[in-house]
Amino acid sequence: MQAKTPSESKTIMTDLVLPSETNPLNNLFGGDLLARMDRAASIAARRHSRRVVVTASVNHVAFNRSIPLGSVVTVEACVSRAFKTSMETVIDVWIEDRESGHRTKANEAIYTFVAVDDMGRPTPIPALQPETDLEKERFEAALRRKQLSLVLAGKMKPSEATELKAIFTEK
Repeated sequence: MQAKTPSESKTIMTDLVLPSETNPLNNLFGGDLLARMDRAASIAARRHSRRVVVTASVNHVAFNRSIPLGSVVTVEACVSRAFKTSMETVIDVWIEDRESGHRTKANEAIYTFVAVDDMGRPTPIPALQPETDLEKERFEAALRRKQLSLVLAGKMKPSEATELKAIFTEK
């Protein structure tokens, strides 16, 4: 399989926050935002793998800013690292100022997906070749997050998590 770049998976979804999607403070429900992020990230994962994908985990979510009723919200997702059958996606959420059009980053998340075949079994996916400095930074960080997850789950010995260990040892 030929490696792909993060830009090949990039997915952008823009929508308006409606009254039925808001809480009593007139801000977008967190669950509605999570669903939007999951949809964008799953499209990005599918674009990378060209397979059906399932959400394996929500690794990180930061609700940094509320998203008010009537806001134009844009969810951007792309694959940050591909492993054997799984891939990490990074999601950025932006809100647009109604008058100036200026975009502000409101939230972010990291989801992991697994590509599956027609029988629902994990299936191999292409490697990822980062190009920009940000893509390279996200690519390296994804391996540390995966190692941490495996160590915490008891599936990897801490001594084997070389990339993770490197951030705690002095050079």
